[in-house]
Amino acid sequence: MGETEVISVRVRKDTKKTLEEMGLNVSEEVRKFLEELAWKAKIRKKMDEWEKIMERVKPSERGFAATSVREDRDSR
Repeated sequence: MGETEVISVRVRKDTKKTLEEMGLNVSEEVRKFLEELAWKAKIRKKMDEWEKIMERVKPSERGFAATSVREDRDSR
């Protein structure tokens, strides 16, 4: 695990009590949630970058793939 930082969160007593009564480790659950949230944010950022790249890509002409495959086969 890399470097860590403390985050403090206030919740109602009954919320914490309910979670603990259910056997949940509140700190661990919050940590997992935040790590997953950070991972999703990174993925979302990468997807946005990918979409910007794809916006600049010009679609190929209709029938290009079939023609390319045919030319490749004929060149052998």
